[in-house]
Amino acid sequence: MEKNIFRTIQMIVLCIVFSCQEVPVNKYITSFDLPLVRQNDSLKYSGDYEALIKLNAEYFKKADSLRYTEGKAECYLNVAYINITEGNYKKAQVLLNKADKILKHSNSNFHKGKLYNDYSQYYSHLKLYSKAIDCTDKGLFYGNKIENPELKKWLLEKIYISRGVAFAWKGWLGSSLKSFRKALNMNNSAYTNSMLAQYYLFTHKMDSAAIYVSRVAEKAKNEKMYDVESLWAYYTIGYYYNEINDYDAAEKNLNKALEFNIKTKLIYSSHIREVYQALSQLYKKKNDKEKAYFYLSKYNQEEDRLNNARLETLNKATEDFISESKKDSDWHKSDLPLLIALSIAAVTIFGIYIRRIIKLLSSKKKTLKKETDELKNQIHAKMSQEVMELAQKNDSSFLLKFKELYPDFITALLKINPELENSELAFCAMLKLHFSSKEIASYTFVQHKSIQQKKYRIRKRLNIPVEEDIYDFFDRLNN
Repeated sequence: MEKNIFRTIQMIVLCIVFSCQEVPVNKYITSFDLPLVRQNDSLKYSGDYEALIKLNAEYFKKADSLRYTEGKAECYLNVAYINITEGNYKKAQVLLNKADKILKHSNSNFHKGKLYNDYSQYYSHLKLYSKAIDCTDKGLFYGNKIENPELKKWLLEKIYISRGVAFAWKGWLGSSLKSFRKALNMNNSAYTNSMLAQYYLFTHKMDSAAIYVSRVAEKAKNEKMYDVESLWAYYTIGYYYNEINDYDAAEKNLNKALEFNIKTKLIYSSHIREVYQALSQLYKKKNDKEKAYFYLSKYNQEEDRLNNARLETLNKATEDFISESKKDSDWHKSDLPLLIALSIAAVTIFGIYIRRIIKLLSSKKKTLKKETDELKNQIHAKMSQEVMELAQKNDSSFLLKFKELYPDFITALLKINPELENSELAFCAMLKLHFSSKEIASYTFVQHKSIQQKKYRIRKRLNIPVEEDIYDFFDRLNN
């Protein structure tokens, strides 16, 4: 009896020991990591972020049941990346810290390389390019050690693109070009070719840009691509044609980029701002000020708005993910002091750099507002000239165009006297434009005396005091 009890205790102890042993880092590459990478990319590039977060919540539970801690870190990183691209940096920081804590003592080169690449994305979005480059250095250190060829190629391409972007913004153009070329060697895709085309456009080397733009166009035509990749490809092509002043080709490709933005059903896309800006510049070159103003306004809206609806949904999904991960996690209360310390560190980082970021954004906003106001004034002046010419020709469309220019004026008149006829409204409009009685008589082919009589009738119809100048009355009416 005692022997049986002793053997039972031995079995329990052995089970506990084996269950606490670390999972070999390569054990779940084919059954967990690769499927998650593929599915995550598909949802990321289709813009279905809520489904992506749901997918990672499911994989997190799976990793927890397998005691695969690196798998849980991978899920944290995938959700963190989406929050980074959406500008939700506070939640991204929390998720990155969770992954960092899990991977601190891990031997997985893939997960550590991915961690540092995601950190580089985080710092790039905050315009901390030196920190971003440092993270890609670490990412490459681990990425080059990955044994699985598919995961190695997948991660290194992303790290080289991250490096290329950060180097470009730092002004280290030679290093930027080398990084983009290495990314192209990893994956000769429309996206990597677009990044090289963008580089040459950024450095104003149009002949070199043309080579990569033609490759992008060929791939866009013949290869199946994700919608977000297509958006970026057509934006690049449109950007190129805009730079060489082929306005028709630029307009065609930029509008294709807009179509793909709608197709992805994204409420917010960092790429779409670039498209709106390019279209505004295009129509400004074509001297179509109305369209230039329209797309500049669209750009400003994308730049300024906080994307409340999108962030609210994303926050909810992310909070649900964090909540679920807490339930399934084997973390303890002892982790709380570390989390508080990390939060304090995050607040300190934001406190140091926030003023600089706000200053940069404020300057950019003022420049855009000035450009918007100039365009608006130019459009108003053009419309005013057009309305004046229609009045002088006694054109039947004069009143319709006048209403577009001064919508509140007609409304104010009808509020005083709803029974005013169109001919009377047109007469008031001509007075609003400060035409003299003699000029109105000439344009409408009537005698000067008849215009004086019309003025008298309008005074009565609108209750204008005798002592008040009729032109002053109309000037003040809709101000």
